[in-house]
Amino acid sequence: MTSSLRSLAEELARQAGTHARRGRAQGMQVVGTKLTDTDMVTKFDREAEAMIISGLRAARPDDSIVGEEGGGHRGTSGLEWHVDPIDGTTSFMYGLPTWCVSIGVRDVAGAVAGAVFMPDLDEMFSAERGAGATLNDSPIRCSSLTDVSKALVATGFSYTPSHRTVQSRRISEFIHQIRDVRRMGAAAVDICFVACGRLDGYFEENLHSWDVLAAELIAREAGARSGDFSGGELRAEEVLVSGPGVFHALSELLVGAQRLHPHAQR
Repeated sequence: MTSSLRSLAEELARQAGTHARRGRAQGMQVVGTKLTDTDMVTKFDREAEAMIISGLRAARPDDSIVGEEGGGHRGTSGLEWHVDPIDGTTSFMYGLPTWCVSIGVRDVAGAVAGAVFMPDLDEMFSAERGAGATLNDSPIRCSSLTDVSKALVATGFSYTPSHRTVQSRRISEFIHQIRDVRRMGAAAVDICFVACGRLDGYFEENLHSWDVLAAELIAREAGARSGDFSGGELRAEEVLVSGPGVFHALSELLVGAQRLHPHAQR
């Protein structure tokens, strides 16, 4: 069954991503904002989510669904899908390739299968529990780096100005102790880039299940470690994903920066 869940996630992610990409070429339409005026929603976010939910309801009518844009369904099967129709809406709007469609499914034991599709690059990341991770059907592995001073690390920032200030101060505490920092603008993209070795690590605060469920499974199946900033159990409020060789060192840097600059709440 797991492989069929993975295939379904891949199929719907590709359909929704292709629809959004083609629609963007016809003209952008912003239909609202979320937490701040810079956190935007386009009509394609909503259309893509509707497509995915419709596909899931048709194929898996007894499963539960949680969607970023408010769509959902309460099922009875014990499986729950988490859908981010466009992760990286700002990149999508500006024509940058670092946006994706993320679809993951979990049971009581955690993530079961997931797919992250980057339409502009035609890249499909996917995984199923215990069966490894792939990029366009080829197996992937995370970085084997052990020297944190050579680690290329990605992060994301809050849309709230005061929180961004705190986050930038934290990074300033350790940026000289790593290779550099990148900002892609989509959590699922960053985590998948860790999975395939394009990045050595990624950290971010105050995410949601639909941001990380699929990508974190992909990263773990590719050999990466994940947890909160202190190295404990992963939680959406604090996400650290990296190759195992630098996980502990990155955790120490993040915890040290947190102590100097109080935790930013969304």
